[in-house]
Amino acid sequence: MSVQEKQKRLPQHAILDPEGIKRYAEATRRGVYAHAPSEIFWQERYHFLKDYGYLLRQRYEPKWKPSWIGTGLHPEYCEDSVMLTHHQVIDARRQKDNELVAIKRIRRDSQEQQIIQFLATLTDETNHTVPVCAVLPDPFDHQISLMVMPFLRPCYNPEFTTIGDAVEFIDQMVEGLVFLHSHRIAHRRFRDIAFANIMMDAKPLYPNGYHPARLHCSEDLLQESTPLPRAGRSIRYYYVDFGLSIKFPEGTPPYAVGDVGRDAEVPELSPDIPYDAFKVDIFALGNLFRKKFEQRFNSMEFLLRLIEPMTRRQPETRPTAEQVLVEWQSTRAELNESLFRWRLGPKSEPAIERMFNDTVAVAREGIFRLRKLVGT
Repeated sequence: MSVQEKQKRLPQHAILDPEGIKRYAEATRRGVYAHAPSEIFWQERYHFLKDYGYLLRQRYEPKWKPSWIGTGLHPEYCEDSVMLTHHQVIDARRQKDNELVAIKRIRRDSQEQQIIQFLATLTDETNHTVPVCAVLPDPFDHQISLMVMPFLRPCYNPEFTTIGDAVEFIDQMVEGLVFLHSHRIAHRRFRDIAFANIMMDAKPLYPNGYHPARLHCSEDLLQESTPLPRAGRSIRYYYVDFGLSIKFPEGTPPYAVGDVGRDAEVPELSPDIPYDAFKVDIFALGNLFRKKFEQRFNSMEFLLRLIEPMTRRQPETRPTAEQVLVEWQSTRAELNESLFRWRLGPKSEPAIERMFNDTVAVAREGIFRLRKLVGT
C-alpha cells in the first residue's frame, strides 16, 4: 500500500502537521523507536529464520529504517513501530502458507523442551497442549533452541460472552488435564494457573486477522480488529508454558517441592515439604473456574458441584482429574441447552443495566426459537 493510499484510510490525527513531523523525527533520532535489547536477539536471526521458511516483520530486517521517516505519518500508525511485548517470543509468517506462528527461545537441555516435544508426538483429540511445528538449533548459541508453534491468542481476549462459551472452555480444560495426568505430567504452572497460561487458536473469531503485537488492531494498524462470536465456532484452547512442569516416571509418586506461582491460595505449596503435584493442579484449575466464572457471573452456580471438591484444603480429599471429568460430564448433561445461549451477566452489573441486557437476551432467544421452528 502506497503512502498516499494509506493516508486516505487513516484518521486525521494520524497525519502529522509540520510541528508534529519535527517532534517525531526528533523522537526517532533519539531512539524512542529503536530496537530494545531483546529485539536485537531476533534481528540477528532474521536471515537464519528466513532460510528455514519463517519471515519476521519488517522491523527486524537487519537494514531496517523506520518507514514513517519523510512521510508525515504518525509512527503509531506504521506497523514497523510496534515493539515486542514478550522478549522470549516473537511472531513470524511461515512462508509456505503465510500462517502466523510464534517462535520461542528455549534452553535446549530444559525439561520444558523435552516435555513439549514429547506431548507433540501424541496424536489425541484430548491433547490440549500447545502444538510444536518445528524446533530449530540456534545459529549462535548451542544451548538454545528456537521452538516454532502456532500463533495463539490469550483465551480471555476477547471476553467470554455466553454461558456456552464458558462450558466449552471448561470441557476442554478438564479434558486436557486428564490427558496430562494420564501421561504422568504435572503442569505445575497450574500453581499460577491463570488465563495467562491458557491460549486459544482464535482464527475462527478473526477471519481477517489481527496484529500479533497489538491484538485489538488489524494487521496494518489502520482499524480495530472486531471478533465474531464464539458460539457456533470451533475454538480450541491450549495449555502453554511448561517451564515448571514435571514428567514423573511410571511407578513413582507425583511429589514435588516449590512455591513459585501466581495462585497463593493453594494451601499445601511449600519450598521444602513435598506435596502431590497432581492435586495442586486440581486445586488451581478449580480455583480458576471459581474466580473467573462462578464468582464473576450470574447463573453459574452449577459449577459449585465441580469447584467445591476440587478446592478442598486437604489434598488427599480432592478428586483425581478423571473423577473431575466424570463429575463435570454428569453436571453438564443436566444443563438445559437454552442456558448455553444465555449471556454471561456480571454479578457487578447495575440492576437497570442487567434488566435491559436480560430483556435483549430473552428477545434473541425468542428469535432463535422462532427460526428453529420455521426451519430458517
